[in-house]
Amino acid sequence: MSSSPDDRLRPLRRTRQVREFTPESVDRAALDAIVDVARWSGSSMNTQPWRFIVVHEAATLRRLQVIGMPQTRSLRTAAAAIAIVLPEPADDVSFAYDEGRAAERMLVAAGMLDLGAGIAWIRSDVRAAVGEIFALPPDRFIRTIVALGHPTDAARRPKTAAGAARLPREETVYEESWPKG
Repeated sequence: MSSSPDDRLRPLRRTRQVREFTPESVDRAALDAIVDVARWSGSSMNTQPWRFIVVHEAATLRRLQVIGMPQTRSLRTAAAAIAIVLPEPADDVSFAYDEGRAAERMLVAAGMLDLGAGIAWIRSDVRAAVGEIFALPPDRFIRTIVALGHPTDAARRPKTAAGAARLPREETVYEESWPKG
């Protein structure tokens, strides 16, 4: 007997940002599997503009966390991270779209492996410092780092009451056209 589409897609709806992790390390095979999911993400015209840097050194994670606060707070307790490296120009819309696809797939993959993941956003004013940490060439930059680890119990708990995490369907999904009125 097959399950309903709603049941089968539940893991996607349960994918969420995790910003608090336990000290437990992340298995290298899990990191490799997650980065391969990102590597296999679709991209505009199959350009595959991204490159990925896997980080598991605690000192590097904490340096990144300090540089980019508050957007990098998840790196304070992360056991690992995957930085998405893109070519300049930083404002290329197709690169941003491809980057988002890869990052979201990493979040979903982490959840499927019973890990947590969260987006650490690298602001434009700290990108040069982050580039130095990773010894990036001048034609590359990092805007997104995916923090990874085993979620704490607090991070696993819902942040909102059941049914309150999203606007009601009737306020967000319309048939055929924008509603009148």
